[in-house]
Amino acid sequence: IPNSFLLTNSLTGHTRMEGGGQVGPTSIRGHGQLSRLRSSSLEIREKGSEILREQLDAAKKELKLKDKECERLSQVRNQLEQELEELTASLFEEAHKMVRDANVKQAASEKQLKEAQGKIDVLQAEVTALKTLVLTSTPSSPNRQLHPQLQSSGTRGSYKSHIRNKSASGAFPLSPAKKEIYRHSLNPDYELYELTKMDSILFAEFLMWKEHPSLDRSSAFLSRIYREDIGPCLSFTRSELSHLVQSAVENNSLTIEPVAMSAVPMVKASAVECGGPKKCALSGLSRLCKHRIKLGDKESYYYISPSSRARITAVCNFFTYIRYIQQGLVRHDAEQMFWEIMRLRREMNVAKLGFYLTDQG
Repeated sequence: IPNSFLLTNSLTGHTRMEGGGQVGPTSIRGHGQLSRLRSSSLEIREKGSEILREQLDAAKKELKLKDKECERLSQVRNQLEQELEELTASLFEEAHKMVRDANVKQAASEKQLKEAQGKIDVLQAEVTALKTLVLTSTPSSPNRQLHPQLQSSGTRGSYKSHIRNKSASGAFPLSPAKKEIYRHSLNPDYELYELTKMDSILFAEFLMWKEHPSLDRSSAFLSRIYREDIGPCLSFTRSELSHLVQSAVENNSLTIEPVAMSAVPMVKASAVECGGPKKCALSGLSRLCKHRIKLGDKESYYYISPSSRARITAVCNFFTYIRYIQQGLVRHDAEQMFWEIMRLRREMNVAKLGFYLTDQG
């Protein structure tokens, strides 16, 4: 049938042509096709329903797994929260313990600090007392509390020519002119009077040095003393050893100690350098040596005669006093300091000339 197609009426079984015309009743073959279509439609529905049920079951299973996973995660979260709470409580407890320990240590430290401050106060008081003793003790007027050996009158000897008797005015003068009393060794009732007058040049050099006191010999004041007093006083026959002695005195590293007559000299140096109990290492002369010296950290000892010891101690006394001035330990005025230095210079010259104190007997 050109330009048209057949339509089958499922109710009447007739075939109609497009445009409303009927072809005729359907055959048995058409009924079979319709049945097959219906059955296939049912099969499709059943298969679709089965697929949906399977998907639903799979979704339910997956949901159950998700629920189990959520439950497990919830348990993990609860466990972590519990552990976190326990850890927080432990940290707080540890922190409180540390704070308590810190407070205990702080209290103990404060107590120790107070005790230390008390000890420091005691030490400062002792240092102040010692400074007071030092300030009142000079080589010309030693404090008997610092030098107990001076309290025994029988332990000191006399000058070979005369003994100096201090004047009532003390060790330092109160005016440019000073009177000193000397008693003759053979006639103690015979008194000699000495008047002193200040040298303006020497005093000016001292004042310039006192503005910036130091042990540098480049100043005019110390340069003169080195040239006129220290150098000649420490000039011995053994010149090399003399220089070592002077360096040790300047560095405050020289040690003088008494020795027994049976003492054996050290073997670190030669016999000529060390001398011996009956030979002075500085002068090289045969003299009875009751003392020996040690230079700095060296292990060698050098035996010295009483006259050599007197010359060394005179220079040591001078350096000790100017160190006191340099350190600010001397509270006297400039004039008193000057006269004490002049007296120490005189002691060096007296020792250089052979006058010295010795133990009686």
